[in-house]
Amino acid sequence: MHGMWRDGNHFELLPEAARFLPAMFEAVEGARHSVLIELYLMESGRLATALIEALCHAVERGVTVMLLLDGYGAMGLETADRRRLEAGGVALRWFNPLGLHSLTRNLTRDHRKLAVIDGEVAFTGGFGVVDDFLDAWYEVAMRIEGPVVADWMRLFSSLWDSPMSRGPGDPKLVHGLGVVSRFRDDYRGMRGRVVWGQGYRYQAIRHSLQRQVSGACRRIWICTPYFVPTLSLRLRLARAARRGVEVCLLLPGDSHDHPGVRYAGQRFYGRLLRAGVRIFEFQPSFIHAKISLADDWVSLGSCNFDHWSLQWNLEANQEVSDARFAAEVAELFQRNFAASHEIHHEVWARRPRLQRLREWLYGTLDGLLTRLR
Repeated sequence: MHGMWRDGNHFELLPEAARFLPAMFEAVEGARHSVLIELYLMESGRLATALIEALCHAVERGVTVMLLLDGYGAMGLETADRRRLEAGGVALRWFNPLGLHSLTRNLTRDHRKLAVIDGEVAFTGGFGVVDDFLDAWYEVAMRIEGPVVADWMRLFSSLWDSPMSRGPGDPKLVHGLGVVSRFRDDYRGMRGRVVWGQGYRYQAIRHSLQRQVSGACRRIWICTPYFVPTLSLRLRLARAARRGVEVCLLLPGDSHDHPGVRYAGQRFYGRLLRAGVRIFEFQPSFIHAKISLADDWVSLGSCNFDHWSLQWNLEANQEVSDARFAAEVAELFQRNFAASHEIHHEVWARRPRLQRLREWLYGTLDGLLTRLR
């Protein structure tokens, strides 16, 4: 599903934690009315402690603070930290805690990452509240102002009120905030829309990307940490490369938190390379960012290109159609391409047997996952 295309927004690209974490904390510390945060990953550590303190201080100032965490992704948040949040007045809810119901329901996770402050400013990206984001993982986020902030608020509200989100208090609390999205009218036409996935195999994010890939004229650059694409997307990428579009994939190198996912995706390298797709593996650290660029269209948010994101998870991305923003994203891609190792077809064709075995093994496991539903 997706919101309407809306003009009059401002989008600020925030690459690396050194930029997006201070911006997010500054927004929380300046909140006057409400702070809404929805996350997949949160575990106890330095970053979680800092966020808990910031949220509790906001409550002390009279700000309504609501925190929605995934019941699996935030299992690493210790009981003491959960109690600190509740004792500090933070309204805390959990999406779909693990239970003795169907396997596929347990696989459905809230993978979205969003923060909305005072109904005026929003943030999204691939971030979580784990210490790896402080220095070990490369991540990109964005700051959002304008009419689309209201769509992010509605997205949060619908899940907070969902029967799959559990927690104490009035289930309609978010509707009583009395905060509407306010925005300045001087942004001069940065156009954007929010796109989200509901799980259960239907992902508007995937369909939107496929349309952009099919219609691109100049470039299709995709950055994702978990690249296990559908057959349909692989075919579209190959066709685009054959018709002369510059198709580049920016993927993790040896630094990876789930090496098996990397091997499963690498089994597709050969055919993509033969079609003219360029593949770059990022070297400095594990790249966890999720960005797509097709001509002057950008999509940035939580969605990966694996079966969890494309079939089971709840995801949300911010799409932007603006030449200025696209140029900034392209510059970031180019810097990261320069810090990457490019995979060439001739070399890849001579890869060792052990590498081929890993691709086959993890590819087989990946194929089994696709048949769980």
